[in-house]
Amino acid sequence: MRKSRLVLAPAALLSAAALVLTGCATEAEEPASTGSTTEAATEAEAETFNVYALLPQGSDQAYGTTYLPQMEAVAAELGINLTITNSQYDADKQASECEIAVAARPDGIILWPAVGDAVRPCLEAAAAAGIPVTVTNSDLFDADKDLSRGFSGPDTYGQGVASAEIMCDIVGDASVNIIQLNGSIGNSTAIDRDNGFTDTIAANCPNVTILDEQNTDWTKATAQQVASEMITAQGLENIQGIYAADDSIAAGAIDALEARGVDAADYFITGIGNTFMGNPLVAEGKLDGTVFQSSSWDGGNAVRLMHSVLTGAAGAERQLLLMPSVKVTMDNATDPSVAPEW
Repeated sequence: MRKSRLVLAPAALLSAAALVLTGCATEAEEPASTGSTTEAATEAEAETFNVYALLPQGSDQAYGTTYLPQMEAVAAELGINLTITNSQYDADKQASECEIAVAARPDGIILWPAVGDAVRPCLEAAAAAGIPVTVTNSDLFDADKDLSRGFSGPDTYGQGVASAEIMCDIVGDASVNIIQLNGSIGNSTAIDRDNGFTDTIAANCPNVTILDEQNTDWTKATAQQVASEMITAQGLENIQGIYAADDSIAAGAIDALEARGVDAADYFITGIGNTFMGNPLVAEGKLDGTVFQSSSWDGGNAVRLMHSVLTGAAGAERQLLLMPSVKVTMDNATDPSVAPEW
C-alpha cells in the first residue's frame, strides 16, 4: 500500500506567547508604573535565590546538552544560583541527592523525576522543610501533584494526540493495522504519550487498528529488537504502520522493517521529538511525522517557573507552563522554526 501525504502549514514559532499557562500571569506582564523608581523594585531586581535542580541526566545525554545551557543562562539572568545534580535515571541516587538538597535548605527545588513512582518521599521531605518544589520535563503522577507548586515542560499527552492526528490524516479512510512502541514502563511521559495517542485514534480514526503495543527503554537498539519481535508475531503482511513514542524508537522500528527487505516509506509511521535522528527521517519520507520538542525551551522555562514561585508572581494554584506540540512533516521539516535541538 502506498501512503498518501499530509500537507501542513509551516510550524508556529515556539515563542513565549505560545505557552499554555494556568494559574498565574505570564512573564510579559509587568506591574503598572507608579511614575517613580522605588527602592523595593530595586531590591527585588537584585534579589538572588539558591535552588537545587535534581535532574536525571545532563550533558551525558543529547537532550541535556541543550537543556542545561539554557537552564543555566536563564538562572544567571534571573539571579538564581543553581546546584545541579544528575542521577542518571537511578531512583535511589536521586533520593539521596534529594536528602542532601533538603538538608541544605535552598530557596527551592526543581525536580525532574528519575522514576515517577519513586519521588513522593522527596516531595514530602521538601514540603516538611517548607521548600517549594517545581517539576520539569516529566510531570508527577496525579496523586503527587499537590506536593509541588507547578510543572513546566512538554504537554506529553498532547504530544501523543498530535502524533495520532498526523496518523489519522495520512491514513484517511483506509483500514490500517499498526503496531505501537511505547517508552519505558512506569514512566509518566511514556504513559501520557500512550494515552494521548490511543485516545485520539479511538475518537478520530477507528479505522486504524492497534494490533499490539509494547514498551521499550527509549533507545533505538531496544526498539529495533522489540519491533522485530512484534513484526514476527503479527506478520509483516498484516502491518501497515507504526506509532513510536519517540524518534529514537521510530528509527529502531524503521530499521526493523527495512531488515525485512521492505521500504519504510511505504508504511504509515509517526513519532515524537523532531530530534537530530528523527528530523532527517521525516525529510527523507521514512517517518511521516513527528512532534517538535524543544530542549532549550524546557531548560529555560524550568527556571522561569521556579522564579515566578519564589518572587510571588505565581498564585496559590499549581502552575502549568506547557510547551506547544508543533507537528512536523516532510512539508515543514526544514523550516528554521522547528530545527532539531537534540
